[in-house]
Amino acid sequence: MTAARRRRVWAGAVLLIGIPLGLAACSSADGQALAQQACVHVNRSVAYWVSSQRAGTPSATVAALQQRAEQQLRLALPLAAAANSDDGSWNSLMTTISEIDTVDEGHLVPALHAQCVLADSNQNINPQTPNGNSGAGGGAGGGNTRNSPPTANVNPKSASG
Repeated sequence: MTAARRRRVWAGAVLLIGIPLGLAACSSADGQALAQQACVHVNRSVAYWVSSQRAGTPSATVAALQQRAEQQLRLALPLAAAANSDDGSWNSLMTTISEIDTVDEGHLVPALHAQCVLADSNQNINPQTPNGNSGAGGGAGGGNTRNSPPTANVNPKSASG
């Protein structure tokens, strides 16, 4: 084996070891950061998909753009899954991305866009009620309803008429 070949083999080995270690270091990021990383790919995917929908685009170009769009969503999925694993509020992003196998991307674009706008903002996506719970009520015997939404009939017409 020549010296040049030995250097190439060592460089490849270093890359094979270094890339997973680098990715492992990145995996400690929080859910929002992971969702933002997923959304980089989602936004690329949407851009490819929108370009594929332009009138007059040759069918071969449409197919290539849609394939790129799908590839970007496939790259986004593990990041969205990691975001969901870190913070379950990203489940909708992960689930929407995973639908690419069964749903045309055109139907997913509005949801993907909304979820990525949320990921790129610094909003609390799990707002709490003023008393600090999700409004499910609870307590002994189910009698604690101070945080539950009102249950009065808001329909102005009676149910019988």
